[in-house]
Order: sequence, then C-alpha cells, then structure tokens
Amino acid sequence: MPSVLPDGEPMPEDGALPRHALDGSGQRPLGFYLHVPYCATRCGYCDFNTYTASELRGSGGALASRDNYAETVAQEIRLARKVLGDDPRPVETVFVGGGTPTLLPAADLGRMLAAIRDEFGLAEDAEVTTEANPESVDPRYLEELRAAGFNRVSFGMQSARQHVLKILDRTHTPGRPEACVAEARAAGFEHVNLDLIYGTPGESDDDWRASLDAVLGAAPDHVSAYALIVEEGTQLARRIRRGEVPMTDDDAHADRYLIAEEMLSAAGFSWYEVSNWATSEAGRCRHNELYWRGADWWGAGPGAHSHVGGVRWWNVKHPGAYAQALSEGRSPGAGREVLSEEDRRVERILLELRLEEGCPLALLKPAGSKAAARALEDGLLRAEAYAEGRAALTLRGRLLADAVVRDLVD
Repeated sequence: MPSVLPDGEPMPEDGALPRHALDGSGQRPLGFYLHVPYCATRCGYCDFNTYTASELRGSGGALASRDNYAETVAQEIRLARKVLGDDPRPVETVFVGGGTPTLLPAADLGRMLAAIRDEFGLAEDAEVTTEANPESVDPRYLEELRAAGFNRVSFGMQSARQHVLKILDRTHTPGRPEACVAEARAAGFEHVNLDLIYGTPGESDDDWRASLDAVLGAAPDHVSAYALIVEEGTQLARRIRRGEVPMTDDDAHADRYLIAEEMLSAAGFSWYEVSNWATSEAGRCRHNELYWRGADWWGAGPGAHSHVGGVRWWNVKHPGAYAQALSEGRSPGAGREVLSEEDRRVERILLELRLEEGCPLALLKPAGSKAAARALEDGLLRAEAYAEGRAALTLRGRLLADAVVRDLVD
C-alpha cells in the first residue's frame, strides 16, 4: 500500500456506498485485500505504508499492537458485510500483503480468513494468497497456513546476490527463498510465487541472470519481476542523492527485462501481465487479475484501498487511528472518489493494456485510435490482436508500455 493517500471527498462514518455501486455486481468477481502493516526492519527502497516496532512505540499504544490486529481486521470485514448488505457474491480471491504478514502468527492470518469465510463465504475454488518474508516462516508455519485455508504463497526474494540484497536493505540470506519454495510444496501449496526486483544500483547483468537461474532452480509456478522504482523520501533515494550509490538508467532496466523474458520463456513460463509470468493459466495470480480488470475488492487494514462499482476509497494510514475508528463503530475510511465514466475508460486502458490480451480498441477516442495505428506501424502493438479489435503489446511495446498508454488514453 502506498505511503501517500490521494485527496478525495470525505468517507461517510458508516462506510455506506452510493446506491449505484452494486448495480450489476453479480457480473463482477469480489475479492479481499488484507493489509498487515508490520515489518521487522524497513527496506531502503520501500515506500509502502509499513511500520517497525520502534516507529509505532508511543504513537498509538495498544491500538497499534500486533497482538490484537487480527481481531481489528475482522471488525472491518464485519463492517464490509454491513455495507455490502445482501450482496450474495462469495469471495473469489483473498490476498494478504504488507508489510510482512508472516510476522503475525499463522493462526492470526487464519482468523482473518475465517472472518471472510463467516461473513461472505469463499468460492469453492477461491484463491487465497499471503506474502511472506523468507526468514519469517518455517515448515511448521507453512503447514499451519495451509491448514487454515491458504493455497498460494508469495515469497519476497528480490535477488540471489548478497551485495544486491545489501543495497536494498533486505535481511534474508541468499538461498533461503529457494528453500521456502520446497517447504511450501511439502506443506501442500500448489501455487508459489517468487518476487524479483531488477535495476538495483550495483547490479550487473550477470547478477540478474544468477537471480533468474536461482528462481528457475527452485521451480515456482509464478514469477513477478519489477523494475526498481526509487521513491522520494526513501533511504535509497537519499543515498543516491548523496552519491553513495549510482542510479540505474532506463537502458539497463530494458536489458534486464529482455533477459528475464528470454530466460523465463525458455523455461516454460509465459507472460500474462507486463511484470508477471506463470507456467500455466492455473498458476496466474487471479487476485491481481481482478485489479487489472477493474473488478470489485475490499481492502481492509491501515492505508488499504478498495474499489466497488466505480467507487474507490482508502483507509487512514496509521494502525492506531485505524483501530480507533473501528473500536468506535466508525468506518476507517479516510476519503473516497466516485469515478466518472471517463475515469473508468482511462483506467481500463491503463490497466488492461498491461495484460497479454490487451484492451479493446473500442475504448479509444479518435486521437487514441490514431495513436494505436502509429503504435502498430512502429511494432509496439501485435498485428493479429489489432485485427481482432484489441490493442495488445509486443515485446518491444512492453518495454515502452508507459509511453504507449499515454498516447492511447488521449
């Protein structure tokens, strides 16, 4: 969850949504995102809404404590049930992110999941994921997660090289994420993801290849690989500004992406979103697909964002303020916005163009249609998809995705 919340109109104290938000909801999947804001240490590149123990000390007291966090989130899940009323949809995906969710006992993550099950029910084939720090789990912990109903786990690996992990302020040891994959398989997890970051200052092409080799050796069925974005206000941004470490240029990012595509494709992975590859359709992250396709999700936890039927809202950031609101029977929402038809059109292009199947050309206005024709001529869009009425990126287009999107939304 980003550390900076957007502006917006006030959220009603009871969290009520405009009546139109649930129109046609039966045609849209419903998911839950549960944010766990706690971390043992702060990574130098992280701009998410997370807190270490020292950062929380004296700034929220018992309300910000990890000890009662699962019950606090369960309170928001019960609020969601009231707000959504008699909406009959079972929950199709649950994603627990952070922060480091696995700093909480596995039983606590199970309690949050149980609250969703009790209030909404889970679809028979529901995807239930948690992120995990490799050093915060062991075989028994993973077995407890699986028994609680989790069936997918995502480990933050970032790199296999120690000097790269050091720049990122990551505390796990090289080799531990790969071992976690084996432990998760032994615990009964069919679907396992490893997260990678490329473009860290000081990382070479050979370092990146070594990380990909390590991933392929571990044999997860999903890989996420994201270019490092240096956010203002982070420790890494300050180090770069002081000249302690170099900034990685865009050409190096492009080279690393091409290396990832080459190695992952050769190993049987297929891309389905610009930064995500899976060995099969079943291995894709359905929860993230729910975001990219503009479905409905409720985000519970400090700073979490939600979207239902064109209404988007976000919670207060601090765990203490979040818990206080719920203890007083109030929505923890800090603000919201009701998206216009134009907002929703633009968002569909922004998000769906990142997917392998792309977005419908019918979404484009005249200027965007002309831009799409130019992008086709420039080899940025796939000809066969264009002929079928879709704007879908080529490999070169994926490297320039942000620029293509800017042109198409006009």
